[in-house]
Amino acid sequence: MTATVADRLVFADPGEAAGLAAFLERLVRWEKNAAVRIQAGGGVAAVFAKPARFEVLAVRTGRLLEPVDLDVTVAAGELLELVEEEREAVGVPKAVTGPSWAGVLPPRGGWQEFARVPVDAVGSVAAAAVGEFRERAEKLPPEQRGRQKLDSLAEEIWSRPLGRTRLPLRAAHAAHALGFLRGTDPAVLLESGPWLRLRTAYGSVVVRRGERPGGAGGGLSVTPV
Repeated sequence: MTATVADRLVFADPGEAAGLAAFLERLVRWEKNAAVRIQAGGGVAAVFAKPARFEVLAVRTGRLLEPVDLDVTVAAGELLELVEEEREAVGVPKAVTGPSWAGVLPPRGGWQEFARVPVDAVGSVAAAAVGEFRERAEKLPPEQRGRQKLDSLAEEIWSRPLGRTRLPLRAAHAAHALGFLRGTDPAVLLESGPWLRLRTAYGSVVVRRGERPGGAGGGLSVTPV
């Protein structure tokens, strides 16, 4: 079947529209004017976002009922309003000027698996790190609780590797907050060039090795989730 450019995406699997809506709701809650980039091709649609509280890229993918060619950046809030859960579909709003992160996306292929980790273990590690941040922040004298000190503390914690893997804890933190760490299937860790990825059945979190938090696109969050 020949792929066509469309203003509406129809998913092939039940629950995909609801999952997309939940993902977009989180993004908009953290950043009212959040943008997402949609890429569709080969019968699959991917929605990329950079959650405001995290220095990662988040991705939700879904199979399409019909092949579509699409590559557009849109407002997350407008996309959320066009989700049709009962019809397993979503309309595509008008394009917006994309943020800088939208121009540098991870590769579609070439991913190699290097580890599998139980999702509950990943969630437990992320929750423990959030607790550590809160405890250490509360112990700081009032005069030291400025943005610079808290940013430094956050970077120290979220830059640590997840166990013996190469994946930084900020990826586990984001996956936990985005609701990706559910079900019984393990989280799969993959790499492609400088990119590292944590993938579950509910979405992926991607980070680029060597990229410093607080660069283009915003600063590291000091608010635990």
